Amino acid sequence: MYDAMLAETVTITGQNGDEIEAYSARTLQPGPVGGVVVIHHLPGYDRQTKEFTRAFAAGGLNAVMPNLYYREAPGADPDDAMAAARARGMIPVPDERIVGDVAGAAAYLRGLGNSNGKVGVIGHCSGGRQAVLAGCNLSLQGVVDCYGAFVIGSAPADFPIPMTGLEDQLANLSCPVLGMFGVEDSRPSPEDVATLDRLLTEHGKEHEFHSFEGAGHAFFAVDRPSYRPQAATEGWRIIGDFLSRHLS
Repeated sequence: MYDAMLAETVTITGQNGDEIEAYSARTLQPGPVGGVVVIHHLPGYDRQTKEFTRAFAAGGLNAVMPNLYYREAPGADPDDAMAAARARGMIPVPDERIVGDVAGAAAYLRGLGNSNGKVGVIGHCSGGRQAVLAGCNLSLQGVVDCYGAFVIGSAPADFPIPMTGLEDQLANLSCPVLGMFGVEDSRPSPEDVATLDRLLTEHGKEHEFHSFEGAGHAFFAVDRPSYRPQAATEGWRIIGDFLSRHLS
């Protein structure tokens, strides 16, 4: 397989026509190929999530990660950007802005010369919830939810970030869902995962869930103590297979 890629910072059009920064990594295969919108986790537009984005390009897809905090802190490093977003009440990023920015990222991918027009979305942690949110509001071909907190249930009153569940939106899912979870996680807990499984089944939505023993939250994060190499390696294989089936 020809595995050359081009990775660079680009500008895309997000919600309300805003021009925002994004990190693009695209295969140099002539195509046609599918695309993936990568939604970064709460810490922001960071090195690790850029590595995830490049991994999709190395696998023969186009990928783009919008900088969800760009409006609050253009050019800032991830920690400062998150602080600026928090100070302006933009953490969590409002759901309508997420949907608009993912729509813009999907349009960017579909506009690439080697695109086949198919786009999926993946997110980790808060990005997992936001990936499901996007799948409920946009026409996509696949959603990958990596341990998304508060897809089911809302954050308790003493939780530092106000978040609400998506139960009332699940009937609107436009595409299959892949869920990647850790058995030792508490947000989402195994009970949350079981509830999400039940609701998607009741709505007749195609989905497959994988829960890994010995893994908790953020088991894909190579630079955290939570990293679990065996779960992450198997998880990447499953994700690659899912995207191949739905974006080819």
